Amino acid sequence: MTPLTPAALAAPFGDYSHGTRAGGLIVTSGQLGLAADGTIPEDTAAQAEICFANIHAILRAGGAEIADVLRFTGYVTRREDMAAYMAVRDRWVRDLAVKPASTLLIVSGFTRPEFRVEVEALALVPEPPA
Repeated sequence: MTPLTPAALAAPFGDYSHGTRAGGLIVTSGQLGLAADGTIPEDTAAQAEICFANIHAILRAGGAEIADVLRFTGYVTRREDMAAYMAVRDRWVRDLAVKPASTLLIVSGFTRPEFRVEVEALALVPEPPA
């Protein structure tokens, strides 16, 4: 396994990697709306944008792109945040010929109350051309 923890992301909160590559698979840890400078936007869409940008950085560190994502799992803390999350997700996958599978759950909260959204991804690294 190869750890994937891009320097451009805020450090993980504990003893884990932002992502792991095992063979041709990349699994990301849940990404929160935490900017690299430690700030957390109040807006759900802005937090979701950070989540997807972080996932993109993790994927690139492992040799993949958003188009290689098999599944996104998103978590929001309030039902009224679902639309904002989905709008950001849809923008990130809009131009993909095959959209990834997606699950969205409403949860009671995250490690800090200001977090409103968390996103994780599973991707298949493309095989190099023969």
